[in-house]
Amino acid sequence: MRIALIPDKFKGSLTATQVCDAMEAGIREAYPGAEIRRFAASDGGDGFLEAVRAVRPVEVVQALVTDPIGREITAPFLYDPRTGDAFIEMAKASGMEMLSPGERNPMRTDTRGTGQLILKAVQRGARHIFVGLGGSGTNDGGCGIASVFGYRFLDRDEQALLPAGGNLERIAHIVQPKDLPIPRQVRITAVNDVNNPLWGPQGAAQVYAAQKGASPEDIHRLDAGLQNLEERVREQLGVDSGSLPGAGAAGGTAFGLKCFLGADFTSGTNLVLRLNGFEHYLSKHKTAYVFTGEGRIDAQTLNGKLIQGVLQLASAQKCPVVAICGKCDAPMDALKSLGFEAVLEVSDPRKSLDYAMAHAHELVAEAVQGFLQQNK
Repeated sequence: MRIALIPDKFKGSLTATQVCDAMEAGIREAYPGAEIRRFAASDGGDGFLEAVRAVRPVEVVQALVTDPIGREITAPFLYDPRTGDAFIEMAKASGMEMLSPGERNPMRTDTRGTGQLILKAVQRGARHIFVGLGGSGTNDGGCGIASVFGYRFLDRDEQALLPAGGNLERIAHIVQPKDLPIPRQVRITAVNDVNNPLWGPQGAAQVYAAQKGASPEDIHRLDAGLQNLEERVREQLGVDSGSLPGAGAAGGTAFGLKCFLGADFTSGTNLVLRLNGFEHYLSKHKTAYVFTGEGRIDAQTLNGKLIQGVLQLASAQKCPVVAICGKCDAPMDALKSLGFEAVLEVSDPRKSLDYAMAHAHELVAEAVQGFLQQNK
């Protein structure tokens, strides 16, 4: 029996590699001789660098940057000297998980650290820079990144503003750098899998800012600030990108990358599935099952996420897909109608969330073993 594994992380519990370990343990109990192939996975957010390192011979470069509240830290990026490609994971420099609960405040945080990583990659000689978005603790519309490259943001009194989310509503004038320190031949690609516009009911602030520490009043101001930023960019830079699907990714960082640095957008899932050879493998090898999954399956799961990409590619090869999750908040019937062979929820409603997270490895292994034994 041949089985492919391509799960996402179970956030706060297991990395994607650890989920694979648990799945493999369950498979070995049911089919000791199974041929198992693992594939690194990411949608461009947390784990992006890990997914790239698994399939590309790259250098890990450490850079001194600032975190979302201005502390100096060391953050990595990947560089492939053969191709000139560089890979940056925003969460490593501007991530929410870098902040304690009391430090999380998207009114004050910024993306300068991510901009510093991009600049370091340019200085290293990168010709194509992929910036994986996701897991950010920011909502500054990419202004922090822009400030690293010489952009300045002024209020009505021509006073300089710090490039934080809470100042976006005060921006009256954007001063462009005379010479952008990026050679024209350098291409920047924002890697993400969300379709949110910059502002509005489905925008960056209203959908994601609460989980980054914003109060209801903060969310209103952040949303108004992003709208103001879009208007100033359109008026003064001649770029109209706020309504583009994905512009609201990572607190509007995708918007900023496009407007200030000329970035294009690409799907993180599609990029990683191209890099890791998943589609090619399924086309060449008859595979009994593909096991995928994530910590929580809900209405957002099939909105441009990893599991959607896996399901589409596997279904095209008529390969059954089994999804494993800690918690399922979507109707099972609806998920099966989309093409899943099964969706296995591993948490026990009689036990606490803390228990499920602490015993995630055993629960995943048992779920996989049970499914395979039932379907022999």
